[in-house]
Amino acid sequence: MEKELEKNVPVFYTTAEIADMLKMNVQVIARKVQKGEISGYKIGKDWRISENDFWAWLNKHSNQNRPGEADKVIARFAKDGRIAIMPAQRKRRRYLLEYILKNFENNRVYTEKEVNEIILRFHDDYCFVRREFICEKMMHRTNGKYRRNNSYRFTSHLQIP
Repeated sequence: MEKELEKNVPVFYTTAEIADMLKMNVQVIARKVQKGEISGYKIGKDWRISENDFWAWLNKHSNQNRPGEADKVIARFAKDGRIAIMPAQRKRRRYLLEYILKNFENNRVYTEKEVNEIILRFHDDYCFVRREFICEKMMHRTNGKYRRNNSYRFTSHLQIP
């Protein structure tokens, strides 16, 4: 019973403990807590920061969460998952094609109708997108059947689903 209670008790850190973990000055951490950048509770003269609030703040400031160039292009050209227009610039267009291509399974053969249906979820001009898939070597076409190119290497690591 006691061990169960220990699992549910939140862990709190002092500003000195956080500063030590991050190899920073205590005053820098204290200022961040006082300004509200890091959520905390003032108890006596010192602050206490919950472990969850600390990790949330740290993750928020991680460079891993910054959107890449591809994510910015997709956010700009795709509204509610649909692409209104394809950009003329090849690099931007490739990001959007990859965004659509991720919806095709590897090693599966698609009919032209199936390819069109998947593309239509993202863009109205399915003929253009299909043609671009072939030109960019993202897909292979043989006798009206399409297959995603397994050797194609994506130029981006998209964060947007």
